[in-house]
Amino acid sequence: MAIYASGQRILLPVNPWFIAFTMAVAFLFNLLPWRDVRGVPDLLALVIVFWAVREPRKIGIGTPFALGVLMDAANGVLLGQHALAYSVMAFMAITLSRRILWFGPVAQAAHVLGIFFVGQLLMFGVRAVAGAASPGWLYFLGPLIAAALWPLASFLMLAPQRRPESVDETRPI
Repeated sequence: MAIYASGQRILLPVNPWFIAFTMAVAFLFNLLPWRDVRGVPDLLALVIVFWAVREPRKIGIGTPFALGVLMDAANGVLLGQHALAYSVMAFMAITLSRRILWFGPVAQAAHVLGIFFVGQLLMFGVRAVAGAASPGWLYFLGPLIAAALWPLASFLMLAPQRRPESVDETRPI
């Protein structure tokens, strides 16, 4: 059976089209009209950080930057705030990816919580420098909810990579 001693399963290689699909769905989710609702997590940031942790060589920092510019243009906000935040978050996720992957999904959520807070603080700082009004403390509820969604996101985004439970014992792999 294809299970490590720690209970983790061996995963198949990720399809790059699936990465693009998940990012497109998260981008469309962020475009829904709830920009002023507090506590809504930035799902695109969640997906970017997830794939930067799981597949750091396939994501890099350019993809989050481009998606951030598109998000800024689509939301009509100050150009560059999402691009800066997504790039820094991807850099942090790539840098910490080996450490994060040592833990289970719940402990991973605790690790990425800091990454989500840094991204939120960067966007808050850019808005503050530009002279925007303070959004209040509920503005920082989104990273908590995004971190709480991490185990579910891990399960859903890794589902296509899982090997079947019934494995042919005569095959070497």
